[in-house]
Amino acid sequence: MTLLFLRCAGTLEVKNDGDWRPVDGFSWTLKEANVVYSVRLVDGSSLCSGRLEVKSDQSNQWWSSVCEDDFDQQDAEVVCRELGCGAPSVLQGALYGEVEAPMWTKEFQCGGHESALLDCRSSGSARNTCSPGKAVGLTCSESVRLVGGGSRCAGTLEVKQGDWTPVGGSYWTLKGANVLCRNLDCGSAVSVVKREESSDRPVWWIDSDCVQSGSSLRECAISDSSSYILNLTCSG
Repeated sequence: MTLLFLRCAGTLEVKNDGDWRPVDGFSWTLKEANVVYSVRLVDGSSLCSGRLEVKSDQSNQWWSSVCEDDFDQQDAEVVCRELGCGAPSVLQGALYGEVEAPMWTKEFQCGGHESALLDCRSSGSARNTCSPGKAVGLTCSESVRLVGGGSRCAGTLEVKQGDWTPVGGSYWTLKGANVLCRNLDCGSAVSVVKREESSDRPVWWIDSDCVQSGSSLRECAISDSSSYILNLTCSG
């Protein structure tokens, strides 16, 4: 069986017995879809934070950390975009622990517009050492928003993975919604409303217990369709 991974958006297809066929989209989580990335953030609190590691060859399991001196804000913007996260908010060496070699040996020279870190140019000369405490730590913001309300802290909750898509509105309590409001820097939940539309549309179902356990919204999201949409009002 051969897998075709389109860079970086589109229909996932599997080749079996000579024919390409689309993969069923039911019940895929963002965490599961993350396995084909060439970058990752480890030892953080979510997929969008941690120590940066790069894998240049998908055929092996070797991941390399990146030296802070070889990485800047434009590089960070590309990593956050590649992971489907929001803009970088914190870029600091050793923020998520220090590691031994292997280290990535060349400086990334991204313009900030690239869709993947390995699409960026890199320096011709290789770095032989990296000072202790200098492995890149990066935090990207969550790609979530509230739209259509009277302020940025009220409206329909949407999560971005390619397109902005609303969150399904069933089974949310004020306690669970408090976590959503904190993710949006909007205080605590004031009201949770399940709005019914005339027909089904694509939604993200977010497991409230998963979010309350400390995982990111993206890690707790499953793609589905529904006519029930979450409207949320936060105190902030």
